[in-house]
Amino acid sequence: MKLSNQAAIWQGKCPCCREGNIFSYPLTNITRFYEMNEKCTVCSSTYVPEPGFYFGALFISYGFTVAFFVGVSMLLYFTIHPATWVYLTAILGTSIIFIPFSFRYSRILFLYWFGGIAYRGK
Repeated sequence: MKLSNQAAIWQGKCPCCREGNIFSYPLTNITRFYEMNEKCTVCSSTYVPEPGFYFGALFISYGFTVAFFVGVSMLLYFTIHPATWVYLTAILGTSIIFIPFSFRYSRILFLYWFGGIAYRGK
């Protein structure tokens, strides 16, 4: 089954064949959400082009974190306008809850954008 580029990104599939999983475990496995496969199980494309490659993914993760902070702050401000400690608690809680999402999708996007792996199909 051929996935579109966007569907492959959302499902965490290989950028080369769009079939193999980039991560070893599903996002819902909180204790192992960060474990990546070294190579695609279908086409054997490497997910680590060079040492330190994913350092750049920190910038994408930072963008996700800022978006979460702004979104939660605006939601609280325009709905209940709470005290400062509520803002801080909500932002801290949100950032902790979204760590697995931010970690995974920043790496997936970085691999797709800068990994130098083009889609080849089967």
